[in-house]
Amino acid sequence: MENYKLITVNTPEEGAKYVYNMIKEELEQNRLHVIGLATGSTMIPVYKELTESDLDFSGVTTFNLDEYVGLSASNPNSYAYFMKEHLFSKKPFKETNIPNGTAEDLEAECARYEDALQASKLDIQLLGVGENGHIAFNEPGTPADSVTHVASLTDSTLGVNSQYFENDEKIPETALTMGIASIMSAKKLILLAFGEKKRPAIEKLLEGKVDSEWTITYILNHPDVTVITDLTDLKA
Repeated sequence: MENYKLITVNTPEEGAKYVYNMIKEELEQNRLHVIGLATGSTMIPVYKELTESDLDFSGVTTFNLDEYVGLSASNPNSYAYFMKEHLFSKKPFKETNIPNGTAEDLEAECARYEDALQASKLDIQLLGVGENGHIAFNEPGTPADSVTHVASLTDSTLGVNSQYFENDEKIPETALTMGIASIMSAKKLILLAFGEKKRPAIEKLLEGKVDSEWTITYILNHPDVTVITDLTDLKA
């Protein structure tokens, strides 16, 4: 599996510093113009590193992986809100793009977003991974040729995400997400996985076989992947 590097760190904060250094090098070499971003607790240390740095992103365009259907950008549980809170309010970018989960025509919004993504060409895509092995909201069984689409979330994902919602707020059961082909179009992938709950997904990846029931394994077909994890004693 020569196409990817597995980096083991002691803490998520150490992993975030590694990502920061990768991004810094790409910026300094003038190879970073468009970056794909992810959300969730895994990314918070990364965005903290970036916002506390002197890196200049004023020439960089961003595309986020996904957004819940039905949540406006002002909703604290939306990914637009998350990105503003953790990154965009602290670091200026040339342009930021997040799928519009409140669009009247969701299919048209997916097509618009995919067109914009392909016109811009991702230099780097940051990724987390779900406990069931999903990347973005590409749940088990998502085909390799999928592009930005409306995804139905599995019970596993809904269960994990429920921790972020107040008791009186219903968790959205659908989301707009980049597809597998959308993600794979990036020149470089950086995937982060911290904590024991991510072990099954990383060990599945290390088996070295693509399995559509574990969409993380699709990245085995990408030519430039860095996986950063704090998991030790991994079994391939």
